Amino acid sequence: MRRWTLDDIPWDRFDAAKVDPDLVVVAKTASLVERNAADYAAYLCSVFADDQDFSEAARNWAEEETQHGLALGRWARLADPAFDFDDALRRFTEGYRIPVAATASVRGSRSGELIARCVVESGTSSFYSAVRDCTEEPVIKSICHRIAGDEFRHYKLFYDYLQRYITQEKLWRLQRVKVASGRFLEVDDDELSFAYHCANRPETEPYDRTAANFAYTTVASRFYRRSHVERAAAMMLKACGLSPDGWLGKAARSAAWLHVRRHQRRALPA
Repeated sequence: MRRWTLDDIPWDRFDAAKVDPDLVVVAKTASLVERNAADYAAYLCSVFADDQDFSEAARNWAEEETQHGLALGRWARLADPAFDFDDALRRFTEGYRIPVAATASVRGSRSGELIARCVVESGTSSFYSAVRDCTEEPVIKSICHRIAGDEFRHYKLFYDYLQRYITQEKLWRLQRVKVASGRFLEVDDDELSFAYHCANRPETEPYDRTAANFAYTTVASRFYRRSHVERAAAMMLKACGLSPDGWLGKAARSAAWLHVRRHQRRALPA
């Protein structure tokens, strides 16, 4: 399948009247995280140093993720001409570091690393699908449609490699759930919070992780519908070796939706 490029985006159809200010906030934030994918690829290639097939796939993955960041950053500049993407990226990469030289996964095993990547791709594919489905601005709708498709393919990429490594490392389901749960909860870590700060707050303002995380998750959560959340949860469960349709799977899907609803309620007027 041909990889899309920035030239495939209908930039001339940009409609400022249909821009949602909250979407500008999340697009700026996501643009920095996506653009920083090369560091993740370096980390993955270090962890899987003797697996050249996977390393090549990781580098290709990073190229697509980088393009996501460029597309989102370009749209954000259309929506907010004052946004300095390059400067925001500089601040982000100077302050947020990935252990690119690690020789072992921070997840404890290669299987654990792949499960964590599946969790991330589950979340991003559902997020961009949610944004696509709720916005009427033609350009960001087109961008998110393409990114969501990429993220679903990326999930399959990491899931397929997971099947290879899980048979070698024999990670029990409870261990798989622990890794997935830990990565899911890291949505509250520094990466998104600091990206939000660098993309949306002036450089003179001190970074407050708690405030930045609250601001970002409150805004981002409003785009989700239950179908998006449950689909992401089902993909995460599959990576853990659990059926999304069993009693445990249904409970997990409901819990994921309640988690998102809690964030959505914070945005409601008092």
